[in-house]
Amino acid sequence: MNIQAFAAIGLYAFLNSVILWWIAVKTGQVRARHKVWMGDGGVPHIIRVLRGHANAIENVPMFFVTMMLGVILGAPVLAVHILGVVFTVGRFLHMLHFMAEDAPRWQRGIGYGLSFLAWFLAALGVLGHSVMALWA
Repeated sequence: MNIQAFAAIGLYAFLNSVILWWIAVKTGQVRARHKVWMGDGGVPHIIRVLRGHANAIENVPMFFVTMMLGVILGAPVLAVHILGVVFTVGRFLHMLHFMAEDAPRWQRGIGYGLSFLAWFLAALGVLGHSVMALWA
């Protein structure tokens, strides 16, 4: 097993954890500003922040499950770094869009697009390595 590839996953897992922590803090701040502690209170900014928070929780874990499987199956460290950077930049842009009360639409589109691209390519890599291992 390639310990450098696992270490690279650790690096990007940490960076994405920081993004998730920031989202959690920002969610609390927005709730406090609007004095809404349960649900969204019908407040558009809270609805937006909660949707961004949910999207991160929906996407980040499976990306890292996919990356771990890729490394176990032999993904090279360079691929881990490329996909990790693309995914992390995407999640950061996506977070910026959803945490702001009003933000440019390109942040959401490019942010999710980069995240999805990295996750999709990681999944294709896992599929390819899995097929090769099954028929080796």
